[in-house]
Amino acid sequence: MAKAPKPLSPKQVEGLNSKAVGVGIKWMSKLNTLAYKATGGRIGYNWRGGSNRFSAPPPVGILTTIGRKSGQPRESPLLFLREGDRVVLVASQGGRATNPMWYLNIKANPQVTFQIKNEKLTLTAREATDAERDEYWPKLDAIYPDFANYRTYTDRKIPILICDPA
Repeated sequence: MAKAPKPLSPKQVEGLNSKAVGVGIKWMSKLNTLAYKATGGRIGYNWRGGSNRFSAPPPVGILTTIGRKSGQPRESPLLFLREGDRVVLVASQGGRATNPMWYLNIKANPQVTFQIKNEKLTLTAREATDAERDEYWPKLDAIYPDFANYRTYTDRKIPILICDPA
């Protein structure tokens, strides 16, 4: 397992929460989604960013939610943990101070689809219980060590979403 990076300084955390970083995340997500969908996940399935870039990369899938305001499909590339038919997602947004838009969309409508390479799953998402959080954080940290640091960057309780077959 890769060694987790040092925690961010208060100034770095402030930068993480800047509008520029938010815009960067939005556009990189759009590009990743386009490449992933065009190649059936051949490009974009393995995440090579963060502290794990020299070890086994965690998988990426494409979450589709329905926009809570627009009613339109919204796609987000996300790291995930798969256990059988279940998909586990983390609404970390890199440790930013606010929850990602896809999480807010799920709170409004828990019916989602999740694409893993060429496989599309129809799922119902819900927030993990405290017991499930205790069970899943070690597994999630094992596939992506930066999750542990993200929890130190923000005061919010980073949501874990459990997605089971609809």
